[in-house]
Amino acid sequence: MGGKLDVEKLDDFIFRKVSETKIPGLSIALVNRDEVVYKRGFGFKDLSKGLPATPETLYCIGSVTKSFTCLAIMQLQEKGVLSLEDPIEKYVPLRIRPKGEQIRIWHLMTHTSGIPALAYAEAVIRQSIGASEKWLPISSYQDMFTFMNEAEKWAHSKPGERWFYLNEGYILLGYIIEKVSGEKYEDYVRKEILDPLGMKRSFFRKEEVERDPDVAVPYVVTSKGERIASTYPYGAILSDGGLISNVMDMAEYIRMFLNYGEHDGERIASDHSIREMMKPRIRLPHEPFISKDVRYYGYGLGIRPDFFGHYLVGHGGSVLVSTAYMAFVPDKGIGVMVLANGSGYPLSYIGDYALALMLGRDPMELPFIRYESVLEELAGIYETYKGTMRVKVTRRGSLLQIERRDKYTEFVVPLLPKDIEGEIKVFHAISMDRKIPTEFVREGDDLFLIFERYKLKKVGKA
Repeated sequence: MGGKLDVEKLDDFIFRKVSETKIPGLSIALVNRDEVVYKRGFGFKDLSKGLPATPETLYCIGSVTKSFTCLAIMQLQEKGVLSLEDPIEKYVPLRIRPKGEQIRIWHLMTHTSGIPALAYAEAVIRQSIGASEKWLPISSYQDMFTFMNEAEKWAHSKPGERWFYLNEGYILLGYIIEKVSGEKYEDYVRKEILDPLGMKRSFFRKEEVERDPDVAVPYVVTSKGERIASTYPYGAILSDGGLISNVMDMAEYIRMFLNYGEHDGERIASDHSIREMMKPRIRLPHEPFISKDVRYYGYGLGIRPDFFGHYLVGHGGSVLVSTAYMAFVPDKGIGVMVLANGSGYPLSYIGDYALALMLGRDPMELPFIRYESVLEELAGIYETYKGTMRVKVTRRGSLLQIERRDKYTEFVVPLLPKDIEGEIKVFHAISMDRKIPTEFVREGDDLFLIFERYKLKKVGKA
């Protein structure tokens, strides 16, 4: 690590974000190649019983499960029972050929099948928590095959050309694992990954979770900040996001990656396989606007080549009522796991904040921290000369907007950031077919908004 971890600073940041965003509970662990160096729970695993979250509390890790699926595929390739270059039609009774070309196993692992998301997971997760009336009866591989039988018509590009996150593809990978191993997906992962890593409290099955004494109640956190007890989507998702675990078990998983496939003297996968998983395969379309933080996807893992000058590998996960983030910096031998029983604040922000501290860097250098601080600074009530007109600048998610309302009319325009790094923060207000230059200018202790013909002074909080 880059120096002594500032635990107080980390604790304060996490406590503040959990408080602001109404997340019921959160658990976090920081790890190096040899051991867990920090662990803590924040808030509640069960609000009705007043039970605190602990580092041992179980949560659904969502799409972090995808890395387990890819690790299983790499193990099976090492055993010679499949190849990543195999067309999926060799194993899956489903003929889908985007733009006439066959999908290969590695295309599913990298989300480059050419098929945009079919949104099965979004539908079944929402139906499991009662947020949607849409009914999608997918309870087996056969149901998934039926659901996907016309997916070729939905293809947008040839395999390997473009990144489209496809949960359905990971269900197909789970089927391939079962087909070539002769075992159920969850049994294979238990025997070949979880048990060798000592992850004794990581489960796929509801009955196993319910026998455990330290399980987080999953909550829907509404737009009004209400926390409604819900359920995990048991049976609705599996090889794409169904693992239930805890930060202490996941710390062992991260240590395996930091040691390139080895864990306390036992080899889980070859050094080559682990490095192949962490290799950039496709650039993600998400373009940063206040940094050069380009991102890539490998095999079930996201890659950021320049995290304070280091290579960062990780993945997030969400089933709405539970969220997750795993990340590690291989060359420094450090990692983080964050889990929460609700959504509302990206756990990647908390994880990256922690990793910045572990590297001995100021978290204020993180682009999202800078951006958040700008949004917080600019939001408020603004008035023109002698209070003749008043507007609000409010935050809506990751954007600001200008609002002016009276008894009869309403005026609302979103503000898109153009340059927020300088002394003058420049945005574009969007009004029909026009981009209106909008500036926030500090003059001494006062903050002014320049919008169209108006100059307005900030006079209070929104």
